[in-house]
Parts: sequence; C-alpha cells; structure tokens
Amino acid sequence: MEKFLTDLFKDQSYDPANFFLLAGPCVVESEELVMEVAEKVSAICRNLGIPYVFKSSYRKANRTSASSFTGLGDEKALSILGKVRSTFGLPTVTDIHAPAEAAMAAKEVDILQIPAFLCRQSDLLQAAGETGKIVNIKKGQFVSGAAMKFAVEKVRQTGNDKVMLTERGTTFGYQDLVVDYRNIPAMQSHGVPVVMDVTHSLQQPNQTSGVTGGHPQLIGTIAKAAIAAGADGLFIETHPNPAVAKSDGANMLQLDLLEPLLAKLVKIRKAVV
Repeated sequence: MEKFLTDLFKDQSYDPANFFLLAGPCVVESEELVMEVAEKVSAICRNLGIPYVFKSSYRKANRTSASSFTGLGDEKALSILGKVRSTFGLPTVTDIHAPAEAAMAAKEVDILQIPAFLCRQSDLLQAAGETGKIVNIKKGQFVSGAAMKFAVEKVRQTGNDKVMLTERGTTFGYQDLVVDYRNIPAMQSHGVPVVMDVTHSLQQPNQTSGVTGGHPQLIGTIAKAAIAAGADGLFIETHPNPAVAKSDGANMLQLDLLEPLLAKLVKIRKAVV
C-alpha cells in the first residue's frame, strides 16, 4: 500500500493485505443518514480488517434533471462530513466541481475527488493538487486507462504525489456503460493505486425520465471481478433504503447487503494476492 494510504489509515486496525473501501450514501441528505451509515460501515470494516474511507458528496453538480436534489447547502453538508471525521475517526472523501471549491472542501475532508466528466479540467486538477490532500481522479467514461496518465501528471506538477485513479465504466451507446478490466493494470502502470467504482459502473445514464437508472443486482459481479483483477480499492455507494434515496438510488447497494458482500470479497482478495 502507498505510504500516503498507510498514513491515511494509521488510526485504523486493518489487514494491510486487504483492499481499502470508499463507501457511503451518494449525497449528504441529512446528518442522521450520514452518521448512521458511517457508524454501521465502520463497524463492518473493523470486523473484516478493511481500511475504510467515508464517502458522500456535499453537493451534486451533475444531475440529469434541473429538478433533482443537489444538496443541503455547501457549508452545512461539509460540516456534517467534518463531524464524521471527529466522531468516528474516519478519513472522508467528497467531490469537487470547480477550482474555487478545492480549498473549501479540503478543510473538512481528507480526499478530494474529481468527477469523471471533469477528469481533463486542468485548473480543477491543479487546484486539488495544490491543497496537498489526496486527489482521487475518476476516469472519464470517454477516456482510456492509458490516457489517464495526463490527469495524474497535472496533479503531480503541483508537487503533490498523493494521487489515486478510479475506474467507473466506459460509455456504451447512449444509456449504458461497460467495464473494461484492462483499465485496472493500465492505470496502475502510472504508479498510483486504482479503485473500482462498483456502483457508478452500473448506471444507466441520460434516461428520458430524467432519473438515472442502474443494475444493482450486478454489484457483486462487478466487485468480485475487480478484486480478482487486482484493484487496490473499491468504491461502493450504499444507503439503508435506496428506493427513497435523493440521488443514485437506482444503483446504490442496500446497506444490509454490504457486510456479506465484503466478506466474500475479503476471501477473494486472500486468494489472489
């Protein structure tokens, strides 16, 4: 595991041979939801020896419909993420969408995440790098794993070597994605840890209803294949009741299904390392 990751997880007890996990609800819907998920997932990860980062977006800037929920307000949502850090001792990750957001979000989170659609935005990558935080860049649905070296270089040029890349599927027609697992070793060749975004890879974007669809029944399939292919980490959005979630409910994992899935993945990891 990269030194910046071992430093990130220094306050957690975990198996260093394990994959790490970024997980939580898609967006900060309420403090109650965030604290419930953080408490339950952190307990599961402690039990299984999995290093854990709590994930939730403080604001959703990319929604199909203008009427979709975008957030509680930046300051309020970021303060809730800060409360997760102080209450549970967990590192946190959230998306940023514009250069001006980097410094603001960096006050409350440990990892700044660059959304897939924005992975080529030089000023955004540079602003994230300049904070000194870990930068997780999601591979664009339109970019090869090999070409992501240029995104990595933009962050490293700021003097920040703490970079991760995340695979999240490739556009396949207008309303579907496919996962090319060759991208995992291709992106690892850039000298960075690679994460598999399991749930977003199962999206069906740009539906005419204005609500993104998904295939949550395939979450286990994508996750197991990613671990077998050598992914360093997994990204899984989870919610106690995805049917009422305010964002990405169609492809989130129901929270009570997370532990049995992770237990299987730990066994696969032990078999392949």
